[in-house]
Amino acid sequence: MTSRPGPIVFFGTPAFAVPTLDAMAAAGLVPDLVVTQPSRPSGRGRRVELPPVGRWAEGGGIELVQVRRVRDAEFLADLAGREPWVGVVVAFGQIFPRALLELPRSGCINLHASLLPRHRGAAPVQAALVAGDEVTGVCVMRMEKGLDTGPVYACRETPIEPDETADVLGRRLALLGGELMART
Repeated sequence: MTSRPGPIVFFGTPAFAVPTLDAMAAAGLVPDLVVTQPSRPSGRGRRVELPPVGRWAEGGGIELVQVRRVRDAEFLADLAGREPWVGVVVAFGQIFPRALLELPRSGCINLHASLLPRHRGAAPVQAALVAGDEVTGVCVMRMEKGLDTGPVYACRETPIEPDETADVLGRRLALLGGELMART
C-alpha cells in the first residue's frame, strides 16, 4: 500500500479513464472520491446510464459525485471541506476553474493522450491519426489555467500502426496512461 498525505479525488467520465482507475487501485491509490459527468441517455433505447467511470466507482464501493458544472459553488465548497491531497483528471470533459485547480494541496494532474505539446486539446488521438503521425503517446502533466499548458511530469511513447483506428489506439493509450499515472 502506497502512503499518501490525504484524500485523492478522481475526475473522469468515459471508458478511456477506467484503466487509470484500475492501475491506481492496483498501486494502492484507490480514490476517496470519484467525480464524473451526469448520467445521460445512451444506446438505441436512449436509457439513462451511468458513465463508465461512475460504474467503476459504484462497483468498488467508492463515493461518487456526478456534477454538471465543476464551477458550481456548492460543489467547490464540498470539495474544499474534504481537503484533498491531489486531483487526478482523465478525460473529464470540463475546463477547471482556477479555484478547483488550486484546491488540492498537490494540485490537479491530468493524463493527456498525446506527446505534449503536440495535439493539445480535446481530440488528441484523432488529431495524431489525421496528421499522419508515426508515433504518439501519453503524458502526465500538472494542470494550469491554460489548456494543456502545465509542466509535464512524465511521458510514454508508442508507435501508431499503419491501419490503426482511433478506437484501437485510444484503448492502447488508455492502458499506457493508466500505468504512467499510477507511477507518477
